[in-house]
Amino acid sequence: MGRARSRPGHSARILRPARPRSFAAISHVSADQADWIAEIVAERCPQAVQCADPFHVVKWATDALDEVRRQAWNDARRSGQTKGHGYGVRVATGNARRLKGARYALWKNPDNLTDRQRDKLAWIAKTDPRLHRAYLLKEGLRYVFTVKGDAGKVALDRWLSWARRCRIPAFVHLAQRITPIRGKIHATLDHGLSNALIESVNTKIRLLTRLAFGFRSAEALIALAMLSLAGHRPVLPGRPDPRISQ
Repeated sequence: MGRARSRPGHSARILRPARPRSFAAISHVSADQADWIAEIVAERCPQAVQCADPFHVVKWATDALDEVRRQAWNDARRSGQTKGHGYGVRVATGNARRLKGARYALWKNPDNLTDRQRDKLAWIAKTDPRLHRAYLLKEGLRYVFTVKGDAGKVALDRWLSWARRCRIPAFVHLAQRITPIRGKIHATLDHGLSNALIESVNTKIRLLTRLAFGFRSAEALIALAMLSLAGHRPVLPGRPDPRISQ
């Protein structure tokens, strides 16, 4: 939406964008499940099969897990596991300190854990079963998108049943959030669509944007993105063309 300039004695008028055209040729769409995005997809691609993006659905579970971790950390601090560090400042000690440093161990996929992070997860399983159960719920939802197909649908139904009765408010709320989009998740499991590649490229472009700080125009950033991500290999002066066999 834009605003037009007004002449003296005339009120400004609002210029509303033209109605977006329909993209009838698009048969499947994978997108975040925010309400405004769903409305855009339904308006522009009314015939397309809507798939829930696995990255964002699993991120909901990761956010719920981090909420449980912060609650466990605050409970440990309230129990007195802190010490003074300067005037009016207290730092975590004991279990509170270990829980604060457990964030990445809880977030990472099991295959990518270091030995130290595996030990931290084993410690959490012994000292805080509720937090460990939240971690297993996060991994259970990720498993749904790993197996895909009918097996993933069965795993999703079992996960929803588990999450509804887990007595962890963050995951009970997550189950309520996922239930209305179960059909879109089923479409994802059937068709295997994901925004993972796009999210990866966007993250790399944001990194290149930081490297491009100070450039006078956007063309330099665009050229750097094309060189880094688009497979462009220009021939440098004085060097043979790699596409020509010697």
